Amino acid sequence: MSLEGMKIAVTGASGLLGRAFRDLAAQSGCIVLPLVRDRRQAGSDAAFWDYRQGELEVEKLETADAVVHLAGDSIATLRWNRKKMRQIEESRVEGTAFLTRKLCKLDSPPRVFVCAGATGFYGDRGEEILDENSPAGDNFLATVCRGWEGACAPLREIGVRVVNLRIGMVLSGQGGALKTMLPAFRLGVGGRLGTGCQWLGWIELSDVARAIEFCLTTDEISGPVNAVAPNPVENREFTRTLASVLRRPAGFPLPAPLLRLLLGRMAEELLLASCRAVPTRLLDHGFEFRYPELEPALRASIA
Repeated sequence: MSLEGMKIAVTGASGLLGRAFRDLAAQSGCIVLPLVRDRRQAGSDAAFWDYRQGELEVEKLETADAVVHLAGDSIATLRWNRKKMRQIEESRVEGTAFLTRKLCKLDSPPRVFVCAGATGFYGDRGEEILDENSPAGDNFLATVCRGWEGACAPLREIGVRVVNLRIGMVLSGQGGALKTMLPAFRLGVGGRLGTGCQWLGWIELSDVARAIEFCLTTDEISGPVNAVAPNPVENREFTRTLASVLRRPAGFPLPAPLLRLLLGRMAEELLLASCRAVPTRLLDHGFEFRYPELEPALRASIA
Protein backbone atom coordinates (compact mmCIF):
# COMPACT_ATOMS: atom_id res chain seq x y z
CA MET A 1 0.00 0.00 0.00
CA SER A 2 1.20 3.54 -0.76
CA LEU A 3 0.05 7.06 -0.02
CA GLU A 4 -0.70 7.70 -3.69
CA GLY A 5 -4.28 8.87 -4.15
CA MET A 6 -5.04 9.03 -0.43
CA LYS A 7 -6.61 12.06 1.22
CA ILE A 8 -4.95 12.73 4.57
CA ALA A 9 -6.08 15.34 7.07
CA VAL A 10 -3.19 16.73 9.14
CA THR A 11 -3.23 18.78 12.32
CA GLY A 12 -0.07 20.66 13.20
CA ALA A 13 0.68 20.82 9.49
CA SER A 14 2.64 24.07 9.79
CA GLY A 15 4.98 22.75 12.48
CA LEU A 16 8.41 21.23 12.00
CA LEU A 17 7.17 17.66 11.70
CA GLY A 18 4.00 18.65 9.88
CA ARG A 19 5.96 20.40 7.14
CA ALA A 20 8.29 17.43 6.74
CA PHE A 21 5.38 15.02 6.43
CA ARG A 22 3.53 17.28 3.99
CA ASP A 23 6.60 17.43 1.74
CA LEU A 24 6.89 13.65 1.79
CA ALA A 25 3.17 13.20 1.17
CA ALA A 26 3.28 15.55 -1.81
CA GLN A 27 6.10 13.50 -3.31
CA SER A 28 4.03 10.35 -2.76
CA GLY A 29 1.07 11.71 -4.72
CA CYS A 30 -1.49 12.07 -1.95
CA ILE A 31 -3.80 14.95 -1.07
CA VAL A 32 -3.12 16.68 2.24
CA LEU A 33 -5.88 18.60 4.01
CA PRO A 34 -4.34 20.78 6.74
CA LEU A 35 -6.48 21.41 9.82
CA VAL A 36 -5.73 25.02 10.74
CA ARG A 37 -6.42 27.15 13.81
CA ASP A 38 -6.77 30.41 11.87
CA ARG A 39 -10.09 30.90 10.08
CA ARG A 40 -8.38 33.09 7.49
CA GLN A 41 -6.28 30.13 6.37
CA ALA A 42 -9.25 27.82 5.93
CA GLY A 43 -10.75 27.37 2.47
CA SER A 44 -11.21 24.71 -0.14
CA ASP A 45 -7.78 23.25 0.61
CA ALA A 46 -7.82 23.50 4.44
CA ALA A 47 -10.27 22.98 7.30
CA PHE A 48 -10.71 25.12 10.43
CA TRP A 49 -10.63 23.53 13.85
CA ASP A 50 -10.39 24.83 17.41
CA TYR A 51 -11.00 22.41 20.25
CA ARG A 52 -11.26 25.25 22.77
CA GLN A 53 -14.18 26.72 20.86
CA GLY A 54 -15.57 23.29 20.01
CA GLU A 55 -15.40 23.97 16.27
CA LEU A 56 -14.37 21.75 13.37
CA GLU A 57 -15.34 21.90 9.70
CA VAL A 58 -16.20 18.26 9.94
CA GLU A 59 -17.81 18.01 6.51
CA LYS A 60 -14.38 18.47 4.92
CA LEU A 61 -13.20 15.29 6.64
CA GLU A 62 -15.94 13.03 5.28
CA THR A 63 -13.74 11.86 2.41
CA ALA A 64 -10.47 11.61 4.34
CA ASP A 65 -8.81 8.21 4.20
CA ALA A 66 -6.57 8.98 7.18
CA VAL A 67 -5.85 11.58 9.85
CA VAL A 68 -2.39 12.45 11.13
CA HIS A 69 -2.65 14.33 14.41
CA LEU A 70 0.52 16.30 15.20
CA ALA A 71 -0.85 19.33 17.06
CA GLY A 72 0.17 20.20 20.61
CA ASP A 73 1.40 23.16 22.62
CA SER A 74 5.20 23.49 22.68
CA ILE A 75 6.96 22.08 25.73
CA ALA A 76 10.24 23.86 24.93
CA THR A 77 9.89 26.90 27.18
CA LEU A 78 12.34 28.22 29.73
CA ARG A 79 10.30 27.19 32.75
CA TRP A 80 7.01 25.41 33.33
CA ASN A 81 4.54 27.15 35.59
CA ARG A 82 1.08 25.84 36.39
CA LYS A 83 -0.49 27.69 33.48
CA LYS A 84 2.03 26.28 31.02
CA MET A 85 1.58 22.75 32.34
CA ARG A 86 -2.19 23.07 31.91
CA GLN A 87 -1.66 24.23 28.33
CA ILE A 88 0.66 21.31 27.59
CA GLU A 89 -1.86 18.80 28.92
CA GLU A 90 -5.04 20.37 27.53
CA SER A 91 -3.65 20.85 24.03
CA ARG A 92 -2.81 17.17 23.83
CA VAL A 93 -5.47 15.38 25.84
CA GLU A 94 -8.49 17.62 25.33
CA GLY A 95 -7.52 18.49 21.77
CA THR A 96 -7.21 14.81 20.85
CA ALA A 97 -10.41 13.87 22.67
CA PHE A 98 -12.35 16.58 20.81
CA LEU A 99 -10.96 15.50 17.44
CA THR A 100 -11.66 11.81 17.98
CA ARG A 101 -15.24 12.47 19.13
CA LYS A 102 -15.91 14.42 15.94
CA LEU A 103 -14.31 11.77 13.73
CA CYS A 104 -16.41 9.05 15.35
CA LYS A 105 -19.57 10.85 14.22
CA LEU A 106 -18.61 10.92 10.55
CA ASP A 107 -20.65 8.79 8.17
CA SER A 108 -17.33 7.45 6.87
CA PRO A 109 -14.63 7.72 9.55
CA PRO A 110 -11.00 7.55 8.41
CA ARG A 111 -9.49 4.09 8.09
CA VAL A 112 -6.40 5.00 10.09
CA PHE A 113 -5.54 7.60 12.72
CA VAL A 114 -1.87 8.30 13.48
CA CYS A 115 -1.42 10.35 16.63
CA ALA A 116 1.87 11.92 17.65
CA GLY A 117 2.97 11.24 21.19
CA ALA A 118 6.28 11.16 23.00
CA THR A 119 8.77 8.86 24.64
CA GLY A 120 7.97 10.93 27.70
CA PHE A 121 5.34 8.20 28.18
CA TYR A 122 8.04 6.13 29.92
CA GLY A 123 9.18 8.77 32.40
CA ASP A 124 12.68 8.66 33.93
CA ARG A 125 13.84 5.03 33.67
CA GLY A 126 17.62 5.00 34.02
CA GLU A 127 19.37 2.17 32.15
CA GLU A 128 16.19 0.19 31.38
CA ILE A 129 15.67 -0.62 27.69
CA LEU A 130 12.16 0.47 26.79
CA ASP A 131 10.09 -1.07 24.01
CA GLU A 132 6.40 -0.57 23.30
CA ASN A 133 5.40 -3.14 25.93
CA SER A 134 7.16 -1.25 28.73
CA PRO A 135 4.82 0.35 31.30
CA ALA A 136 4.26 4.08 31.61
CA GLY A 137 6.21 6.28 33.98
CA ASP A 138 4.74 8.32 36.80
CA ASN A 139 5.87 11.91 36.26
CA PHE A 140 3.96 14.81 34.68
CA LEU A 141 4.92 14.07 31.06
CA ALA A 142 4.11 10.39 31.47
CA THR A 143 0.67 11.31 32.81
CA VAL A 144 0.09 13.62 29.85
CA CYS A 145 1.17 10.93 27.39
CA ARG A 146 -1.13 8.32 28.96
CA GLY A 147 -4.08 10.68 28.65
CA TRP A 148 -3.04 11.62 25.12
CA GLU A 149 -3.06 8.00 23.99
CA GLY A 150 -6.20 7.23 25.96
CA ALA A 151 -8.07 10.00 24.14
CA CYS A 152 -7.75 7.93 20.94
CA ALA A 153 -9.79 5.04 22.38
CA PRO A 154 -13.18 6.03 20.87
CA LEU A 155 -11.78 5.61 17.35
CA ARG A 156 -10.28 2.26 18.16
CA GLU A 157 -13.64 1.13 19.55
CA ILE A 158 -15.40 1.78 16.24
CA GLY A 159 -12.79 -0.13 14.25
CA VAL A 160 -10.41 2.62 13.14
CA ARG A 161 -6.78 1.51 13.10
CA VAL A 162 -5.03 3.76 15.61
CA VAL A 163 -1.26 4.24 15.83
CA ASN A 164 0.23 6.13 18.78
CA LEU A 165 3.69 7.33 17.88
CA ARG A 166 6.04 7.80 20.83
CA ILE A 167 8.50 10.23 19.29
CA GLY A 168 11.94 10.89 20.71
CA MET A 169 14.10 13.98 20.25
CA VAL A 170 13.70 15.03 16.61
CA LEU A 171 16.97 16.12 14.99
CA SER A 172 16.67 19.09 12.70
CA GLY A 173 18.63 22.27 12.27
CA GLN A 174 15.38 23.98 11.31
CA GLY A 175 13.64 23.66 14.66
CA GLY A 176 13.22 21.77 17.90
CA ALA A 177 15.83 21.05 20.56
CA LEU A 178 18.81 20.73 18.19
CA LYS A 179 18.25 24.19 16.71
CA THR A 180 18.17 25.59 20.25
CA MET A 181 21.49 23.89 21.10
CA LEU A 182 23.40 24.84 17.97
CA PRO A 183 24.37 28.45 18.79
CA ALA A 184 26.11 27.47 22.04
CA PHE A 185 27.85 24.48 20.48
CA ARG A 186 28.97 26.51 17.47
CA LEU A 187 30.57 28.99 19.89
CA GLY A 188 32.32 26.13 21.67
CA VAL A 189 30.45 26.62 24.93
CA GLY A 190 28.20 23.56 24.80
CA GLY A 191 28.47 20.69 27.20
CA ARG A 192 26.77 17.73 28.83
CA LEU A 193 23.74 18.19 31.04
CA GLY A 194 24.09 17.00 34.62
CA THR A 195 26.15 13.81 34.78
CA GLY A 196 25.50 13.16 31.09
CA CYS A 197 24.55 9.56 31.92
CA GLN A 198 20.89 9.98 31.02
CA TRP A 199 19.79 8.11 27.88
CA LEU A 200 18.27 9.90 24.93
CA GLY A 201 16.05 8.41 22.24
CA TRP A 202 16.53 10.49 19.09
CA ILE A 203 15.41 10.39 15.46
CA GLU A 204 16.29 12.41 12.37
CA LEU A 205 13.43 14.51 10.98
CA SER A 206 13.03 12.77 7.63
CA ASP A 207 12.93 9.40 9.38
CA VAL A 208 10.00 10.58 11.51
CA ALA A 209 8.10 11.63 8.39
CA ARG A 210 8.92 8.28 6.78
CA ALA A 211 7.80 6.44 9.93
CA ILE A 212 4.43 8.21 9.74
CA GLU A 213 4.11 7.16 6.10
CA PHE A 214 5.09 3.60 7.05
CA CYS A 215 2.45 3.46 9.79
CA LEU A 216 -0.21 4.83 7.46
CA THR A 217 0.51 2.24 4.80
CA THR A 218 1.25 -0.84 6.94
CA ASP A 219 -2.09 -2.33 7.95
CA GLU A 220 -0.49 -4.69 10.48
CA ILE A 221 0.71 -1.84 12.69
CA SER A 222 -1.51 -0.47 15.44
CA GLY A 223 -1.13 0.74 19.00
CA PRO A 224 2.06 2.29 20.40
CA VAL A 225 5.10 2.67 18.13
CA ASN A 226 8.41 4.07 19.35
CA ALA A 227 9.54 6.60 16.73
CA VAL A 228 13.22 6.63 17.67
CA ALA A 229 16.38 5.50 15.94
CA PRO A 230 17.63 2.03 16.92
CA ASN A 231 20.71 3.38 18.70
CA PRO A 232 19.87 5.60 21.69
CA VAL A 233 22.82 7.39 23.29
CA GLU A 234 23.71 8.93 26.62
CA ASN A 235 23.66 12.70 26.82
CA ARG A 236 27.45 12.83 27.16
CA GLU A 237 27.86 10.86 23.92
CA PHE A 238 25.36 13.09 22.16
CA THR A 239 27.32 16.12 23.36
CA ARG A 240 30.67 14.73 22.21
CA THR A 241 29.28 13.75 18.83
CA LEU A 242 27.63 17.09 18.17
CA ALA A 243 30.78 18.97 19.16
CA SER A 244 32.87 16.72 16.93
CA VAL A 245 30.57 17.28 13.95
CA LEU A 246 30.85 21.03 14.49
CA ARG A 247 34.60 20.80 15.16
CA ARG A 248 34.24 22.61 18.44
CA PRO A 249 35.09 21.75 22.05
CA ALA A 250 32.32 20.84 24.48
CA GLY A 251 33.86 21.63 27.84
CA PHE A 252 31.09 23.58 29.52
CA PRO A 253 28.87 21.11 31.40
CA LEU A 254 25.73 22.36 33.12
CA PRO A 255 25.38 20.83 36.60
CA ALA A 256 22.02 19.32 37.46
CA PRO A 257 21.46 21.61 40.50
CA LEU A 258 21.94 24.67 38.30
CA LEU A 259 19.53 23.32 35.67
CA ARG A 260 16.94 22.62 38.36
CA LEU A 261 17.39 26.10 39.79
CA LEU A 262 17.02 27.78 36.40
CA LEU A 263 14.40 25.58 34.76
CA GLY A 264 12.66 23.73 37.57
CA ARG A 265 10.45 20.81 36.61
CA MET A 266 11.15 21.23 32.91
CA ALA A 267 14.82 20.46 33.53
CA GLU A 268 13.96 17.42 35.64
CA GLU A 269 11.58 15.86 33.10
CA LEU A 270 13.06 16.93 29.77
CA LEU A 271 16.80 17.44 30.22
CA LEU A 272 17.81 15.15 33.08
CA ALA A 273 15.36 12.25 32.68
CA SER A 274 16.74 9.05 31.15
CA CYS A 275 14.73 7.28 28.43
CA ARG A 276 16.43 4.41 26.58
CA ALA A 277 13.62 3.73 24.09
CA VAL A 278 14.08 1.42 21.11
CA PRO A 279 11.92 1.06 17.95
CA THR A 280 10.98 -2.60 18.28
CA ARG A 281 7.70 -2.47 16.33
CA LEU A 282 9.09 -0.46 13.43
CA LEU A 283 12.01 -2.86 13.08
CA ASP A 284 9.83 -5.95 13.46
CA HIS A 285 7.64 -4.74 10.57
CA GLY A 286 10.60 -4.05 8.28
CA PHE A 287 11.04 -0.28 8.55
CA GLU A 288 14.48 0.81 7.37
CA PHE A 289 15.98 3.90 8.99
CA ARG A 290 17.80 6.28 6.73
CA TYR A 291 19.85 7.45 9.73
CA PRO A 292 20.25 4.68 12.34
CA GLU A 293 23.50 6.17 13.72
CA LEU A 294 23.86 9.52 15.46
CA GLU A 295 26.82 11.11 13.69
CA PRO A 296 25.44 10.83 10.13
CA ALA A 297 22.05 12.00 11.43
CA LEU A 298 23.57 15.11 12.98
CA ARG A 299 25.58 15.86 9.86
CA ALA A 300 22.45 15.62 7.73
CA SER A 301 20.46 17.72 10.19
CA ILE A 302 22.85 20.68 10.28
CA ALA A 303 24.06 20.57 6.67
